[in-house]
Amino acid sequence: MKVTNLTLVAALAFAGTAALAENWDMPMAYSATNFHSEMGVVFADRVGEYTGGAMTITVHPGGSLFKGGEIKRAVQTGQVNIGERFMSAHANEAPLLGWDNLPFVATTYADNEKLWGAAKESVNAQLADLNLVALYTCPWPGQGFYFNKEVKTSADTQGVKFRSYNTATATFAEGLGMVPVQVEAAELSQALATGVAEAFISSGSTGYDRKVWEHLSHYYKVNAWLPRNYVMVNKGAWDGLDATVQGQIQKAADETGADCAAKSAELANWYFEQLETNGMTVTDAGPEFLAELQTIGAKMQADWLAETGDAGQAILDAYNAN
Repeated sequence: MKVTNLTLVAALAFAGTAALAENWDMPMAYSATNFHSEMGVVFADRVGEYTGGAMTITVHPGGSLFKGGEIKRAVQTGQVNIGERFMSAHANEAPLLGWDNLPFVATTYADNEKLWGAAKESVNAQLADLNLVALYTCPWPGQGFYFNKEVKTSADTQGVKFRSYNTATATFAEGLGMVPVQVEAAELSQALATGVAEAFISSGSTGYDRKVWEHLSHYYKVNAWLPRNYVMVNKGAWDGLDATVQGQIQKAADETGADCAAKSAELANWYFEQLETNGMTVTDAGPEFLAELQTIGAKMQADWLAETGDAGQAILDAYNAN
């Protein structure tokens, strides 16, 4: 077969592009069927399309590559270049990152988006100090309480082993006389089955994903906050990318973040319907219980402001001004 100069040049150009292509693994903590993981796949597909193959991302859901609690460190240290985690999981290290766990401050999707707008600049600066860059964020539905019995007041929650996923949830547990136990979402079903945990706070999504009706009977809608997951990149790896590729990846991220938020809002009530269909009692928290939660929430907000100082106050001021 005769190879023309033009053919040879094209072959060499293709080989050069392939050699320069970036291949990143992306660990995610939640199951493959969770909407956050599904949107992670959408993001990865868009990145491959928009970069013309200059960047490929392989998604590893369900804590299969790194467990949820290991993902941030893996990205920070360059074990992987990209990953996803809920932002407030890192509030013990950097309290500002608990901006989305302020109880009863922003309890709708619109208000949560407004709060993110107020927090975004400060949060991004904090993440840069941690060698991270946030590509997109996506809210969970509002947080409520799962129990295996009827709960009217904190008198019913004393001594209950409560699965916590961050500082805020542990604080809620302690305020209600419960015992916080750190359990990752991927391990929740086992924890409930073995009695390691007996209750938890989360959205309807986690309850549906983990089929908690096999172990628990009641869900109380509280809508305390809408926590956010975020897709993070190692800052050194990000800074090392060509500006054009950065722009293409950010385009994919912006579109996916918007689509993920819309999907979350679309699914919020559907999850409640699924819990009820599978035998759970789904109801609003009673007035006495809600009043106790709001008292705890006010203290949590005051504690957060004490930890974050002027930076935290600036976020709330900007949120309340709009």
